[in-house]
Amino acid sequence: MDTRKNDPSTNGRDGKGKFVPGNRCGHGNPFGGQTAKLRAAMVHAVTPEDMAEIIRRVVANAKEGDLASAKTVFAYCVGQPHQEVASDTTDLDAMVIAKKRIHAKGNLDFAELMNR
Repeated sequence: MDTRKNDPSTNGRDGKGKFVPGNRCGHGNPFGGQTAKLRAAMVHAVTPEDMAEIIRRVVANAKEGDLASAKTVFAYCVGQPHQEVASDTTDLDAMVIAKKRIHAKGNLDFAELMNR
């Protein structure tokens, strides 16, 4: 019998945090095998041409204004948006950009650079 399940120092888990055999919570996913078979069936049924056709349809739907399709296209092509910029650094960022423009362009009016 595995005594690790009753050992309070491991809390019924191994060194990687996984449940050890005999842990009452570690039964696994009862549908895992069935899910794996269904995923395998999907992979075998869908061809690269099917995927290309589906992707073209999602892009077309996005162009027609479908928001869910547009989000999908952006998520896969551009990536998830970054968190909003903290407002207390916005002015500092603008000053850094202006300084770079002054350095690149020579003597320009600072106010003009800030309004670009």
